[in-house]
Amino acid sequence: MDIQLHNSQNTLAVSDAVFGVDFNEALVHQVVTAYLAGGRAGTKKQKTRAEVRGGGRKPWKQKGTGRARAGTIRSPLWRTGGVTFAARPRSFEQKVNRKMYRGAIRSIVAELNRSGVLMVADAFTVDEPKTKSLIAKLNELGTQNLLIVTESVDANLVLSARNLPHVDVSDVEAINPVALLSFDKVLMTEGAIKKLESWLS
Repeated sequence: MDIQLHNSQNTLAVSDAVFGVDFNEALVHQVVTAYLAGGRAGTKKQKTRAEVRGGGRKPWKQKGTGRARAGTIRSPLWRTGGVTFAARPRSFEQKVNRKMYRGAIRSIVAELNRSGVLMVADAFTVDEPKTKSLIAKLNELGTQNLLIVTESVDANLVLSARNLPHVDVSDVEAINPVALLSFDKVLMTEGAIKKLESWLS
């Protein structure tokens, strides 16, 4: 199949195996969920009744006081006591096979192309690391919410975009399913398309 290059009469031939696949919602959901879960720190920690300082002595005798029996002042039922089901540091990582991950990326890219979100340009660069230069290019594209995917890291482009809250720059090796789905438009260079096809084919 062919993709029309942005602001050009030329087209780019792309693989149907990458840009022509059906959208697999269940797979994309699973991979996106796993990706977000992998970003969680999992460092939350609370103390149980055994870990709270103090409470080693029985506060009053078992019988004869008229009060409810108590064995420690650090019971979870008491103020300053431990937590009943205390949180523990843990990993939220979910296993995703390589074929599943690539399949989800393939499905997302194909759907972006079908829905008109994906734009392809022969090149996208700025001459110097200035945000003003990038904003002028974004105005030409007609969007301020954009993910730019290049073949390799472009320092000028990264420095120009880092102060723009709704613009992100990534190379092909660093793209992820969440980024691809988070922007109104995704702009890929011709070199990035070829590299992406090589990775996903």
